[in-house]
Amino acid sequence: MKRVCVIGAGSSGIAAAQVLSDRGIDFDCFEAGSEVGGNWRYLNDNGMSSAYRSLHINTSRQVMEYAAYPMPKHLPDYPNHFQIAEYFDDFVDYFGLRDRITFRTEVVAVEPAGEGWRVTVRDRDTDERRTAEYGSVIVANGHHWDARWPEPAFPGADTFEGGQTHAHNYKVPDPYVGKKVLVLGIGNSATDIAVETSRVAERTFLAMRRGAHIVPKYLFGQPFDRLAKTPLALLPHWFQRQTMRIALRMTQGRMADYGLPEPDHKVLSAHPTVSSDLLVRLGHGDMTVKPTITRLDGTVVHFADGSKEEVDEIVYCTGYRISFPFLAPSVFSARDNEVALYRRVVAPDHAGLYFLGLVQPLGAIMPIAEAQAHWVADLITGAAGLPTSAAMRREITAYQRSVRKRYLSSKRHTIEVDFLPYLRELARERKTGADRR
Repeated sequence: MKRVCVIGAGSSGIAAAQVLSDRGIDFDCFEAGSEVGGNWRYLNDNGMSSAYRSLHINTSRQVMEYAAYPMPKHLPDYPNHFQIAEYFDDFVDYFGLRDRITFRTEVVAVEPAGEGWRVTVRDRDTDERRTAEYGSVIVANGHHWDARWPEPAFPGADTFEGGQTHAHNYKVPDPYVGKKVLVLGIGNSATDIAVETSRVAERTFLAMRRGAHIVPKYLFGQPFDRLAKTPLALLPHWFQRQTMRIALRMTQGRMADYGLPEPDHKVLSAHPTVSSDLLVRLGHGDMTVKPTITRLDGTVVHFADGSKEEVDEIVYCTGYRISFPFLAPSVFSARDNEVALYRRVVAPDHAGLYFLGLVQPLGAIMPIAEAQAHWVADLITGAAGLPTSAAMRREITAYQRSVRKRYLSSKRHTIEVDFLPYLRELARERKTGADRR
């Protein structure tokens, strides 16, 4: 077997490194930053972390932990990013992976080369470039680092006299003390940032295009996402949705009771917005809900309901683009954030090109990336085989059709998977792949 190139030492990259090492597969892992952890490393010097100072995980540690290395039981149900980064450090040290990772090294090009791949990397300290060939490439560069601003930009955005930033660059609330702040969005980052700025700002507005179902971190005394690892997650989707709808209505009431617009979609038809603080802050009158922006004029923001407000700072929580700057578009791209991958991992037309963690689960990415890595190791060692390219493309088409049928039509919902059903899907594929070989 030729060596494998792993791109990134975030949560998915180190999972790949551990599995490859355990299976005796030679590999190189390149990380642009100085430490492991990727998006969970606060102020990561690779410039790609979107973690803010107060960030805690939105999936409980029991769901988030790797199977090969469970999280310490002394950690809280929802650790902060410092604790998660320490967990990743312990993971790579326990398995002896740190010396296998080349830090401060950016992958700048991945190109087909015969039956393998030619990879060019750049040393960030010396700017020296070097090239090597690999039999396979595992892409684990994450999908929460390339900020997507409103498309198209709001009229007047280029002349707005206040500050404008993306959630990717938000770190602490200090710059917003005593100011009038507008947060655009209703996802997890938007609710966290709106709650935090509302404690220090003169006034905080939360604007959104549509309503959302707000899910608390705890339901009936338990982290809500533990259900993702129980057999209940295998029950029909309509039953899960109805159960969640009833639970949320019993514990929280209607979103309109808090001044939020009622969602125009059913529960579990959009990626959940998890917050135990938002509804309380709204109930306290500490922020004002607004519809989406229509235009900016000087320091005035105009909204879809005809109202307008003086605003000092705007924080756009408008998501991220899925991008691979080291891959030519002719090799692989994610137009409109859609990725054509067999079982969300395999590029059907490019042998030896794999993607880990490129999913948005109703659960946590870490154990999914770990399971994906085991399957990829099967393929690399020849323990499993793939179907024909035509068969893989049919599966991709069926998956994309199912996503469009179930979820809101948005660039945020192109790579959604259900946690336990997807893990079972990977397990079945490993067995089928072994028989296929």
